[in-house]
Amino acid sequence: MRIASRITTAAIALTLATSVLAEEIDSSVDIDGDGFYSYAELSAVYPDLTEESFAEFDISAEGLLDAQEVSEMKKAGAFPMKEG
Repeated sequence: MRIASRITTAAIALTLATSVLAEEIDSSVDIDGDGFYSYAELSAVYPDLTEESFAEFDISAEGLLDAQEVSEMKKAGAFPMKEG
């Protein structure tokens, strides 16, 4: 019983964390709605974004940035911010 309870708790925490991260993804930028940003999606909105900078923060190396990776990019000051 105890193991099942821990697994259930972990599953709930993971579900909640995923929901929170998904809320940070801007659907107007995430054109395909997959919950991630591709380089093409981000560079269409932020033309100053370089492929090198994108790849540096693509920790998972899958060619996509999730909300946490974008957050880290912003914290590092490497995310080109929109003016206005």
